[in-house]
Amino acid sequence: MADIAHQAVSRRASRKDAADGRALPPLSGVPVGPWRTLADRAIEANGYYQPDWELAVDASARGRTGASVLGAWNDAGQLIGLLPVIPMQRIHRLPLPALIGAEPYGTLCTPLLDRDAAEDAAAKLLRQARNAGAHALILRTMSLEGPAMTAIRAVLAQDGLHPRVLSSYQRAALDATRDADELLRDALGAKKLKELRRQRHRLAERGAVRFDVARGPRAVATALETFLTLEAGGWKGKRGTALSQHAGDAAFIRRATLAMAAIGGCEIISLHAGGTPVAGGIVVRHQDRAFFFKIGIDERFAKYSPGAQLTLDLTRHLCADPAINSADSTAAPGHPMIDPIWRGRFAIGDVLVPLRGHDPLVPAIHAAVTMHRLAYEAARGALRFVRGRRGKPPV
Repeated sequence: MADIAHQAVSRRASRKDAADGRALPPLSGVPVGPWRTLADRAIEANGYYQPDWELAVDASARGRTGASVLGAWNDAGQLIGLLPVIPMQRIHRLPLPALIGAEPYGTLCTPLLDRDAAEDAAAKLLRQARNAGAHALILRTMSLEGPAMTAIRAVLAQDGLHPRVLSSYQRAALDATRDADELLRDALGAKKLKELRRQRHRLAERGAVRFDVARGPRAVATALETFLTLEAGGWKGKRGTALSQHAGDAAFIRRATLAMAAIGGCEIISLHAGGTPVAGGIVVRHQDRAFFFKIGIDERFAKYSPGAQLTLDLTRHLCADPAINSADSTAAPGHPMIDPIWRGRFAIGDVLVPLRGHDPLVPAIHAAVTMHRLAYEAARGALRFVRGRRGKPPV
């Protein structure tokens, strides 16, 4: 039945209607200066849509290259809105007239909108998508209750349109304005903190435990190689998903972290026992928000909870930083390690933004996205089951 429906929709969606990324300018052509200015002025932070990060993704990251861009400029020639996009056909293999926000390797696709012209910027982005032939814009892993979504809702309401939330969940976040020790006591309780302290003391028997933060380009470049080794040595390496295992991904993360470190936008954190690195992580910074991008651990030290120990130190580090007010875990829902530590939550989801009123193609696009998600979740569930039977970590 699904195949019949897809064939019917494909026939109804003419070549004229099919949103084609080639009708839009390439992301790689956006001038970095105006883009960086927009990122500084964005009404809502998204560390992964900063130019030094997203251009590195677009240049070489596996399956994420060659994006197009929706860009909004005001009468003075200032860039006031930006969203990297790809045609829906690239992901769903169906010639349906929709554009999808390009996934920047970090799980957040909130567009950059100028804080003083957010609605104007949103309106221009949607108009450009419509002029490119799109009937819908799909925003994946979008912040659902932030000011960017508020601006998009307001623009749609002017035409009697409403966004459709396709899926949503609550993601762990850190309120970095609080005292770290008080926050951790409230989150974990005295008993769990005592157990973590005991594990840390046991870890110290292997050598003095040290938390390091690499900030400048040279320090970040060195610390990144340690992180990549840790990640590849763990379960991600066994699954073949570690960054260093694919040339394009390795080139992306080396380029992105080095460029971001040069402007104070990236830190590599690490936990050592003596001279041995036992855990590491990549943290992206944008405005007053931090983004915990990746973590890697040496599984030989698993009984000491190195990932949790690293996150405790990161929590204290961020709470002590007056420039940071909050942090996005960028973790999956219900993450067993970080959810109990970072008890703040914010809504994340996939949103379908209709671009035309009373459009019969929008329900078809909605159905195609839903079927794709259900098929993906079924396959993911089967993989979890198989890995569980084999004793491997879940996806």
